[in-house]
Amino acid sequence: MGLVLIFAVLLPAVASAAEKRIRGKGASAESSKKKSAARAKKKADSKHDADPGPADYHSKNFLIHTDLPADEAWDLLKRLETELSLISRYWGRANKQTIECYVVKDLQNWSPRAFDPIGLLSVEREAGVTITNGRSNGKEFFAKATVYATSKRDTPMHEIVHAYCAQTFGTPGPVWYAEGMAEMGHFWQEDDNRSVNCDPYYIKYLRDSEPRPMLEIAKADQVSGDSWQNYAWRWALCHLLANNTNYNDRFRPLGLGLLTQQRVSFEEVYGPKADEIAFEYLFFLQHLDRGYRVDLCSWDWKTKFVHPSGSAILNSKINSAGGWQASKLRVTEGEEYEYSAEGTWKSADDREATSADGAPDGRSRLVGTLFDNYKLQDSIELGSFGTFTAKHDGNLVLRCRDAWHELADNTGFVKVKLKVKGVGKALEPPAPAIVAKPSEADTNSDQAVK
Repeated sequence: MGLVLIFAVLLPAVASAAEKRIRGKGASAESSKKKSAARAKKKADSKHDADPGPADYHSKNFLIHTDLPADEAWDLLKRLETELSLISRYWGRANKQTIECYVVKDLQNWSPRAFDPIGLLSVEREAGVTITNGRSNGKEFFAKATVYATSKRDTPMHEIVHAYCAQTFGTPGPVWYAEGMAEMGHFWQEDDNRSVNCDPYYIKYLRDSEPRPMLEIAKADQVSGDSWQNYAWRWALCHLLANNTNYNDRFRPLGLGLLTQQRVSFEEVYGPKADEIAFEYLFFLQHLDRGYRVDLCSWDWKTKFVHPSGSAILNSKINSAGGWQASKLRVTEGEEYEYSAEGTWKSADDREATSADGAPDGRSRLVGTLFDNYKLQDSIELGSFGTFTAKHDGNLVLRCRDAWHELADNTGFVKVKLKVKGVGKALEPPAPAIVAKPSEADTNSDQAVK
């Protein structure tokens, strides 16, 4: 029995600006392979220098036919190998056979007979498509994927995710998952870097648009290659679920279930947490930017908030490299509270450590807001010591003020004490923090930090 699967990208986003390099292996064990690869590279380079038409380039997992200049072709191979190592590690399955790719810079350098007709049509539109031919003997499924892609916008980086999934699992999965993960794979980075790394036009579109319901993004009746806007929403949903610490432990099993064609669905897995996911999804879209870390901004749904009885003191630890964090305090409208925050933190590697009072420009200050019924309200300016009066009922959450997409390089924490004012012994000011004097650049900064 034969089967043909086709997955396309209409307008892929630009890949990461950071070029990846493949980690080398032991020199003694790989010396003969390196010599063979060097001879193949020299032969391919010589052919391309003599003939501007397509040439073949080989690596461990890829065979590329391309009219790219030799140095660009070899660089593409390196990046494809790096991406393949990341996605195969994520799904826990090694690539078992060579992925063949036709990567086109200029169609005039090619004979139309070199392409599958569907592949030619896609390249003519400056897009990409992965065609998978499969067969089954009733017990096992065998698949061979071939990529046809323009070299523009790093389209091959998107398509090889489809090729890997098709050859490894027999399907890339439903469209929302297949295209969302292909865009994620396109932008995945080394060293477990989970920061948002997509193209700026994705970010602008997602932030400026009315949020699309998640169930609409994940609906079944979708067609690959429909629009780049749909690809952006699929990427956003997959990036959130793959990186948020509240949901990523379910997302990978969900994906493997979809790829192995089990009876699983987005609604079944995440339906019980619909309100929590919806809140974090909207929060993600509101603060989306390059460098934003979903994992650092994951919401704490486990900590219990209470209104302190009598003179009880509530203690919490607030990290600078994090979003809103639980103080444990449930406030009552109109009631006054005392706070004391001890410790130091930094909101960037190149900034001086400060107390919870922060720097003169407002960055690194301890601030709060109230969470109630899946809504945030009130901006509460705090610091290292003082009081505040609650304007509404709600759970007090705290953070170190910094740009939302710049939390990853923050260090340090403060320990916060909170109690009802006027009941029992008053809180004492924290011990003086030993911090360096803010630099002149910090003092003169007029950057708004929200």
